[in-house]
Amino acid sequence: MDWALIESWKEMGVPLHVALRGIEQSFDSYEAKPRKRSVKTLLYCQEEVEAQYQEWLGSHVGASSNESEDQPMSREANSEMPFSREAVLSHLKRAIDSLEQLENLRKLVIEDDFCDTLKRVVTRLKELKLDFENAVRPGVERLEDSLTSLEKLLDDALLVSLEPEQMAVARAETQSQLKSYRSRMDAAIYKQTLDNLLLKRMREQYGIPRLSLFFL
Repeated sequence: MDWALIESWKEMGVPLHVALRGIEQSFDSYEAKPRKRSVKTLLYCQEEVEAQYQEWLGSHVGASSNESEDQPMSREANSEMPFSREAVLSHLKRAIDSLEQLENLRKLVIEDDFCDTLKRVVTRLKELKLDFENAVRPGVERLEDSLTSLEKLLDDALLVSLEPEQMAVARAETQSQLKSYRSRMDAAIYKQTLDNLLLKRMREQYGIPRLSLFFL
């Protein structure tokens, strides 16, 4: 991992989840728009990271301008938020609904540890949503930390629930997607990219929503 470059992004004020999204986005359109540029370091992702950061900053700038003039306390609290309270609550509700539906569908087939994890995550999301809805000064950074932890919990539980054969097929397909890049990529970057794309494939296959506020 190119930690020096990541540190430089941090010094610019780029949040880690924004940088990771930029890295993921850099490879997201691989099949549609293959590039000839060699991928040896995270510099390959620099342009996309910067674009994602500018988009994220834009959401900060416009957030406080949409609040109602007849709610001074709410407007004061929301002026420090990168997203409106309504947008965050809608995002959380969509995630809750999606995960509840996934849990119910999975229970029709099997009740396993992944079902338990889905239930735990939904319960926690409902608590976070209620807290955020009632808070005078909602803590967006604290909420984002909680959502990131819940995403990690879901990802780990999903990967553990997969059959070895299923994982092998998915990994082979993902490796094939990166085949033409393999010889030009640093080993650590290749592994990180492979793991990210594999996890992304599994999330999409199982309909697991992204929880981070960056995906609002």
